[in-house]
Amino acid sequence: MSFIIPATSAVLQAASYTLDKITLKIKKVSYKSYNGISFPLMVFFTLIIFFLFRPSLSEEMFQFKYLFLIFLSILLSIVGNLIFYRALKSDLLSEMQTISLLGYAPLILFTSLFFADERNPFIIVLAVIAVSALIWSHWKKHHFHIAKKTLPFLIWTLAISPFGGPISKIILQVWNPIALQLIKDIAIAIVFLPLFMKNIKSTPGKAIPYLILTNALTTIAWILYFFSYQQIGIIQTVLIFSLEPMLVYFASVFFLKEKFQKKKAIAFAIILLSIVLAQILK
Repeated sequence: MSFIIPATSAVLQAASYTLDKITLKIKKVSYKSYNGISFPLMVFFTLIIFFLFRPSLSEEMFQFKYLFLIFLSILLSIVGNLIFYRALKSDLLSEMQTISLLGYAPLILFTSLFFADERNPFIIVLAVIAVSALIWSHWKKHHFHIAKKTLPFLIWTLAISPFGGPISKIILQVWNPIALQLIKDIAIAIVFLPLFMKNIKSTPGKAIPYLILTNALTTIAWILYFFSYQQIGIIQTVLIFSLEPMLVYFASVFFLKEKFQKKKAIAFAIILLSIVLAQILK
């Protein structure tokens, strides 16, 4: 049963990212207009879920340490979204998702070092194997191949993004995932909506259905992802969620007609095997 929540999140997020790339290929849809429209939509969908399930609120949730960590989490989300969608606008979807996986290794290692309940040497070894396969899949002509506009996203993924997981783990000790997602979406929407209003106004009407659908999917996916953090921890969630970039890669090949690359397919097969072994031998 613990496998179902992160696996469902992975499928929904894979569908969302595929729609993201389709949306960003529409003329006059930039990463600025995308973010400016997306977060108000996510607030709308999260509010619906919030009123349907009515998660409980407590005084403990509003202690300074949790509010400060939520502020850091929001800041990471703002910067991370801008960097990711700027790169996605110009790079291949399959490349972006492969790079996203690189951040899983430092996240797992960092989590294992600082959270005793997450410490599992076997899973750390599997993570190192998986990331080594990813690096190999990007190695071309004796150097690491990466698009120039995607380099900031690679640096962010390896150096900064992994801190988001442990921060969320601490917050979710007292916060319900739905409530946490709602407050983050509201804060980010408050920043992006006025900042990108000019870009939002130029968004073509044909992009709106895609934006509505992709943000409905990603809202549910992130809430399930946070629930998985609570139930099975960061490391198990991350390993199972590794299915998401694999699904996106094959979607980019079959639906967006991006070039199939044998090395990446082999790397993803190694990742899938690592997930299976972790589930069997955990």
